[in-house]
Amino acid sequence: MSKKELSEADICDRYITPSIHNAGWKKSQIRREYYFTDGQMLVRGQMTGRGKRKFADYLLFYQTNQPIAIIEAKDNNHSVRAGMQQALAYAEVLEVPFVFSSNGDGFVLHDRSGTYAQVEQDISLDAFPSPDELWERYKQWKQLQDANEALLSSSYFVEIGGKEPRYYQQLAVNRTIEAIARGQKRCLLVMATGAGKTYTVFNIIWRLWKTKVAKRILFLADRNALVDQTIVNDFRPFGEVMTKLDRRLVDETGRMNTSYEIYLGLYQAIIGHEERDNLYEKFDRDFFDLVVIDECHRGSAAEDSNWRQVLDYFSDAIQVGLTATPKETKYVSNIDYFGEPIFQYSLKQGIEDGFLAPFRVVRVNLDKDLDGWTPEAGESDDLGQLIEEREYNLRDYDRTIFFKQRTELVAEYVSQFLHEGDPMRKTIVFCENIFHAEQMRSAIANVDLNRELVQKDHRYVMQITGDEKEGKAQLDNFINPKEAYPVIATTSKLMTTGVDAQTCQVIVLDRRIQSMTEFKQIIGRGTRLRPDYGKNYFTIIDFRGATQLFEDKDWDGPPIQDQEFGQGGRSTDSQSEGEENGGNETETREQLKYQVSRQEFQVARERVSYYGKNGELTTESLKDYTRRTVSETYQSLDRFLTKWHEVDRKQAILDELREHGVIVEALEEMVGKDYDLFDLVCYVAFDRPPLTRKERAEKVRKRDVFAKYSGAARSVLDALLDKYADQGVISIEDGTVLQLDPFTQMGTTVELVRSFGGKQQYKAAVRELAQLLYEDQGA
Repeated sequence: MSKKELSEADICDRYITPSIHNAGWKKSQIRREYYFTDGQMLVRGQMTGRGKRKFADYLLFYQTNQPIAIIEAKDNNHSVRAGMQQALAYAEVLEVPFVFSSNGDGFVLHDRSGTYAQVEQDISLDAFPSPDELWERYKQWKQLQDANEALLSSSYFVEIGGKEPRYYQQLAVNRTIEAIARGQKRCLLVMATGAGKTYTVFNIIWRLWKTKVAKRILFLADRNALVDQTIVNDFRPFGEVMTKLDRRLVDETGRMNTSYEIYLGLYQAIIGHEERDNLYEKFDRDFFDLVVIDECHRGSAAEDSNWRQVLDYFSDAIQVGLTATPKETKYVSNIDYFGEPIFQYSLKQGIEDGFLAPFRVVRVNLDKDLDGWTPEAGESDDLGQLIEEREYNLRDYDRTIFFKQRTELVAEYVSQFLHEGDPMRKTIVFCENIFHAEQMRSAIANVDLNRELVQKDHRYVMQITGDEKEGKAQLDNFINPKEAYPVIATTSKLMTTGVDAQTCQVIVLDRRIQSMTEFKQIIGRGTRLRPDYGKNYFTIIDFRGATQLFEDKDWDGPPIQDQEFGQGGRSTDSQSEGEENGGNETETREQLKYQVSRQEFQVARERVSYYGKNGELTTESLKDYTRRTVSETYQSLDRFLTKWHEVDRKQAILDELREHGVIVEALEEMVGKDYDLFDLVCYVAFDRPPLTRKERAEKVRKRDVFAKYSGAARSVLDALLDKYADQGVISIEDGTVLQLDPFTQMGTTVELVRSFGGKQQYKAAVRELAQLLYEDQGA
């Protein structure tokens, strides 16, 4: 068999892999078919589907934690450079400097590091560079020639059968370790909510601790639940050298127990109300080698913040800040304190990679929200107070004036939405203030649809705000995926940030949101992807126009320091500064001026938008979206038919459609499950009458086109037609189909293939069958 007849896999096995091994690369340093994304979760209507996962044919590691080269392989019918552009795209995502393409004749090296004389050069099969050569060039690229080699090559903590870092977590860890190895003292990591910041920082700490670069570590958070969860979950491997930093560690003489190596504490708990109560000052200033600040946007970088004193006290320590939403205002700047982020992973990237949940947005406008409300002359409210005669709008609702029927309508709408699917979906309703959250809880409990659910367990809906003891006690149950109750939480500020509500599927915005930081934090409550609990996406129901912030090009962009930072004085708006009260942005029980029960409200309009493949919100229906997407992909019915005819396996068409955001399962729901991919696309995109799979199979049988086959071969083709009628064309093109019933009853795979004259003849027969199924349709 000539090299031109070999498959891509054969080229890898016979030529590429041996060349790599001969260059000194060990088996443990070579990863074949390295999948680094899960494929974007796509949403249309109530349907979801997965996009195509991305993988590198080869990813080469110097150490188990450090990828430094990527190879894209092609069969020998392609040129040696054919895989280069694809490899470069992957290398940019993975931040790999050395990029190779090969077709089995040799290699082409593209150097992104600038350490070779040429950007691209040809390399023979026996001249592939060694691991040490690329590692030295990598260190030169990263300016790490004099860095601690033990630290650079240190390993992650990996339990047997446990999880390993995702590619972006690996990058975040490596970039931080490299920065520290170069002597950088302050580092900022920006990672979207749900991306695993705590797991990432655990591995940073683990590597610094194991190599003794950091012998004592302080981890600061702003919520007690976060500290407790971190100790029992991600930080558990530290075991007995770890403790929670609180007053129980102080003995009768006022001395701190300094026998531990890892301390986790709350800002609020270690600062104290008076100077003599400060726990952090019971340590020497140089006690900690590393201080990690979780949710560092929450005031810790403000020069006059109470929290900043902790960072200043341990100023000689390495300090690493973690946040999903860096705060950049004229008064506060994370970048000014920590420097530019050394790594960023956005929500958009997380959704595109398939690691974070996409969302759909339901925008609901009520009539009096759009038109405003003006009292009649001399009109009084429920309490007999004369209402000031002026126009009231959304800025006033639930702050200056409360409309009972408006809250009841919102409660009815949200309840109806939940009952159209699963009414047990975890839901957070963000309200204007504590009073509004209190009223909303009552209104939801009184909706007729919810009566039985509330009677079964009053925790079906609960107010969870800073001043509500019973509600706060249920917060851990709300965020626990294994706990059914509470289902609906009405809140104001308490659940805006730091609440890991993994199974939250609905976020209701009935609060005006002016801060982009706050908006990002609220959206982050839903970004966890938990398919194991039926959560493939989440829904945002917006009653206040807050989702207009999605139209801001910077809503998921990189943090940029405010041009006026450092020019103004101290802000008088504590909320805008992000100052906290008990670990939460200030919650208020505002004194309403007026309460009006008589005024009715109605839904004026509603619009549903979906997070699209390109990261933009689209309002198209499934059919319109599919028609447009397929038309843009194939331009015409003739081009689609030509593509269908040319591809060796129809799985390639399916993958291409998914890459463009077309959910085939949703098409089946819309058209019918008895139709093949071909007919689904032709009907929806080109208005072509569809035929069922059984109809197509019978047409082929009636033509008796298999007369040239006999015996086992004829039986196999008949069975393949049955398989097609049941499951579609992709199932019969699957290379493992002969290992399934009823084929296993006819003979072994080798025997069945031999009945056609060999492997190539069997593949040709399957291709012919696939063509015959669509022959009368011009395919």
